[in-house]
Amino acid sequence: MRDYAFAGGTAVVTGAASGIGEALALDLARRGSHLVLVDRDAERLDGVAGRIRADHPSLRVATHVVDLSDDDATAALAGTLVAEHPETTLLVNNAGVALGGRFDQVTLEEFDWVMAINFRAVVRLTHAMVPVLKKHRGAHVVNVSSVFGIFAPAGQAAYSASKFAVRGFSESLRHELAEDGVGVTVVHPGGIRTRIAESARTGSGVSPEEYEVGRKQFAKLLRMPPEQAAAQIVTAIEKRRPRLLIGWSATVPDVLVRLLPGSYWKLIARRAAPAKPPASA
Repeated sequence: MRDYAFAGGTAVVTGAASGIGEALALDLARRGSHLVLVDRDAERLDGVAGRIRADHPSLRVATHVVDLSDDDATAALAGTLVAEHPETTLLVNNAGVALGGRFDQVTLEEFDWVMAINFRAVVRLTHAMVPVLKKHRGAHVVNVSSVFGIFAPAGQAAYSASKFAVRGFSESLRHELAEDGVGVTVVHPGGIRTRIAESARTGSGVSPEEYEVGRKQFAKLLRMPPEQAAAQIVTAIEKRRPRLLIGWSATVPDVLVRLLPGSYWKLIARRAAPAKPPASA
């Protein structure tokens, strides 16, 4: 399959108002892609779109404000994308949310909120857009999973379930679309400095003390600038890479899970546990 051609193509990017999605939109614009940007944050989305229009007046930039946790709204968006953007050559399913708490600390409604955004929206939008993409041989799909789509830590049952689902869906889709000349890349970012920590929810059964400990541990992981992650994703799109691990916090767990598929958590949990104070004399 030849390299993906950005110039003159049209890219749909979800979660485009901040973080990796914003950085991707800016990078794709620099490469000459027309853009269809989706997010639930209207103010931030307008800011990103306005910046791109000012810097690249020859490009078409459309925006759609949608809450992807709403299945009906997502279905309506899918229909709109097909009807209004039949020229689409790149679909980037980037939008995602997090939920902290053990499985018995979250409600089924909270669990479903994560699945709706992180997985069902990916499936709905991709299902609608595949016929469009197949009309443009050389098109491409990017689905953003996570390092938690490689290994599943305690306290992340919902998030890991959604990201493992994205991984499996993407791999099967890649095999199916290969004969149509449409590439598929699944992305596993490690700790990227995005707004996911700000938008994350905590299970209703999690105590304030547990929440604060979890928040601090999560924040320590978020180190890589989103622009750096976006640059790697754009290269992976261009080169049609099937799988992209971003950062040491993704590559190291990937190796660990391969070596210790049934017992990796014992090692990770031991290294992640806070040090105990020394015993008094």
